[in-house]
Amino acid sequence: MINNSFHLIQTCPDSGARAGELITPHGKVPTPVFLPVGSQGAVKTLTPEEIEDIGIAMIVANTYHLYLRPGISVIEKMGGLHKFMAWDRAILTDSGGYQVFSLSSLRQVSDEGIIFRSHIDGSQHYITPESTIQFQESLGADIIMVLDECPAHDDSFEKVQRAMNRTHQWAERCQKCQKRSDQALYAIIQGGVSPQLRRQSAEYLTSLDFPGYAIGGLSIGEPKRVTLTIVEEIVDLLPENKTRYLMGVGSPEDIIEAVARGVDMFDSALPTRVARNGALFTWQGRHNIRNKAYSQMEEPIVPGCDCYTCRTFSAAYLHHLFNSDELLAYRLATIHNLSFINNLMYKIRSAIINGTFSSFRDNFLANYQPTDEQIRLKQKQKWLKSRNLRE
Repeated sequence: MINNSFHLIQTCPDSGARAGELITPHGKVPTPVFLPVGSQGAVKTLTPEEIEDIGIAMIVANTYHLYLRPGISVIEKMGGLHKFMAWDRAILTDSGGYQVFSLSSLRQVSDEGIIFRSHIDGSQHYITPESTIQFQESLGADIIMVLDECPAHDDSFEKVQRAMNRTHQWAERCQKCQKRSDQALYAIIQGGVSPQLRRQSAEYLTSLDFPGYAIGGLSIGEPKRVTLTIVEEIVDLLPENKTRYLMGVGSPEDIIEAVARGVDMFDSALPTRVARNGALFTWQGRHNIRNKAYSQMEEPIVPGCDCYTCRTFSAAYLHHLFNSDELLAYRLATIHNLSFINNLMYKIRSAIINGTFSSFRDNFLANYQPTDEQIRLKQKQKWLKSRNLRE
C-alpha cells in the first residue's frame, strides 16, 4: 500500500494499550487517535482552520450523506473531498452502511446490495459493495471502509449471523474491486453481542489480510460492559501490525477503557453533539453550562485548559450565550469539547510511551464521573429515534 501504513511504536506491558503512527498520503496520524465526525464534509459549527488549530489529524466523513448531496460526481468534479472542503489532513470515509440500515422501513437488503429510499426526498437508490468502493475512490479519502450490514444489538442470533455472513461476502467483493493503491481499505467486524459470532467474524476477516480492522455494530444501545466484553473477546485476534478501529465510541471513559484493551482509533458525534446541548467536558465529567452555578463564574469552564474557548472566555459568558440562544455558543462549546478529547488522546499516548498508562487510567477514572448508565441508554435511544440521520 503506497503511503498508507501503520507502525507500532510502544505497547503497555500491564495492559493492551498501544501507541503507534498511521502514515497516510495526507500526513502522519499519531495513535491512539479520535476522529471528529464531519459526515457531510464539515464538522458542525467549525471551519477546517479551527479544526486544524485544535490539533486534529484526521476526520471521518460519510459516503451515504455525500452521495445524496451534493453527489459524488460534484465532489469529484471539484477535485475530491480534500479540496472540496479545504482540508489537507487525513480523511476516513465510512461506507454509509450504518446509515442505510438505520432507515429500517425504507430499505430492502439482498446479498447483491441494498435498495433504499432517501431520508431527504424519498427517492429510490441502489448501492452495492462495488459502488460504495467506487464512490469512496472518487471522494479520495485516505482510509475507506467496506460496506457492512449492522444489525440491532437486540436482534436474534440467527438474524445477526445472517448479517455477519453478508458482511463477510461484501468485504471480499469490496476488496476485489478496489483499484486505487493509495487508499487503505478497512474491514468491519460484525456479530452483534455474541462473543462466538464476533470471534468468527474477526478470524474470517483477518484471513483476508486487510490493512486495518474496524469493530462495528457497538455503542448502539447495549450496556457499556457488553461493549467492552466484545472488544476484549476479539482484539487479541487482530493482527498486531494493523490498525484497530472501534467505531462510534466517543465518551472519555469509554476511550480510556478501549485503549487499555488495545484499540487505536475512535470516532463519534458525541463530543460535538453534546457540546451543542451545552454539555462541556471537564476532568471531573460532563458539566451543563446552562446551570445557574456558572452564571457568575469568572474562570473558564476548565481552568488551565489551553483551548481558544477557555483561553478567551469565562464560564459566565458561555452560560449567557447558551441561555440567550446565541449561535456562537455552539461553536465555542464544540471547540472546547474537541480540544478536550484531543488533549486526552495526547495524554493517553504520552502515558503509553512513558510507561505510565495504567496509573494515568486509574487516576482519570477515579476523578471522572460518567453519565449515569440508565440515563445514557435512554438518551441514546431517544437520539437514535429522532436523529433522522442528521450527523
